[in-house]
Amino acid sequence: MKSATARHLLVDSEELCLELKERIAKGEKFEDLAKEYSSCPSGARGGDLGNFFQGQMVPEFDKVVFNEAINVVHGPVKTDFGYHLLETTSRRD
Repeated sequence: MKSATARHLLVDSEELCLELKERIAKGEKFEDLAKEYSSCPSGARGGDLGNFFQGQMVPEFDKVVFNEAINVVHGPVKTDFGYHLLETTSRRD
């Protein structure tokens, strides 16, 4: 079963999500922005979701985590929870 480690940042608007992605691209730390802006409890850990298996997260989330490049910030990814920035930090088959 596939597993991954990832971190994410969850906000309620696409505009804010895009702004934060741009700030990360300009050198701000993902963890710092997650602590300040993320509405998910994982924000307190810099967005760290730890290790999880394929199928444990919502489909939109899984699609990015298990298919897109590692150590790249992806998003905005829209789910029922809001808009995410996602970064997969490792993946195992």
